[in-house]
Amino acid sequence: MALATGETTTVVHRALDGRRYELTGPLDLAQPSTSSLRVAVRGRTHELVAGVSGLAGEVAAALGVAGFDEELRFAGGTLLIGRTRRVEPGSRITEDILLAVWRGRRHCLVSHFYGASTATAVDTLDTLGITEHDDGLALAPGTGAAVLAPATLVKEVPTLGLLELTVSNAPQATRLPAWKGVQTRSGELFTDRLSNGDPYFVLAGADVWTTVLPLADTDLAALPALVDRLGARLLDDR
Repeated sequence: MALATGETTTVVHRALDGRRYELTGPLDLAQPSTSSLRVAVRGRTHELVAGVSGLAGEVAAALGVAGFDEELRFAGGTLLIGRTRRVEPGSRITEDILLAVWRGRRHCLVSHFYGASTATAVDTLDTLGITEHDDGLALAPGTGAAVLAPATLVKEVPTLGLLELTVSNAPQATRLPAWKGVQTRSGELFTDRLSNGDPYFVLAGADVWTTVLPLADTDLAALPALVDRLGARLLDDR
């Protein structure tokens, strides 16, 4: 999407815990987002990922699931079940993987299970209270299920990088560096390096914590100025 000079766009994305993040600025914000959430269901931890419908095929391909062999009507949408078997290179342990995809009008929810039956996957997902909104999926876990930490939202912004957003008080929000950051319209911007030496940035706002992972073509010198054009805030109407 090409923007006219000075043109501002605004998008809203809903994370799986129901929180809604608004991004605004003269940047290309057209890319879809994904959201991940860790939940406990009857003592077992599950990682769930949501995104637009095409995400299901991408995850299936990554896991080596050739196709879906079961299709069920479930929670106002369609539940697709696929299976694969793989051998872990290090341990040589054979794993039977069940991929469960709930698909609604525009969005999908993806989870995978080890050595599980379709009935187990259905029973687990049935506790999560899946609801589709225009801006994304939200979960409302019922009896026997609980959210373990605030959801994260991931979105690619061309020229800027890969953004990972969560609430500022989330456990996964890392501690701020000891040094002073750069002030931007959405908070204080800090830079640090990953264990492999690659740079990354943290934007600490009043209610939103954003990690920025630069893309290969990101101009690192220009990144603070680009971030200063980005508005990021948490909407309070979930």
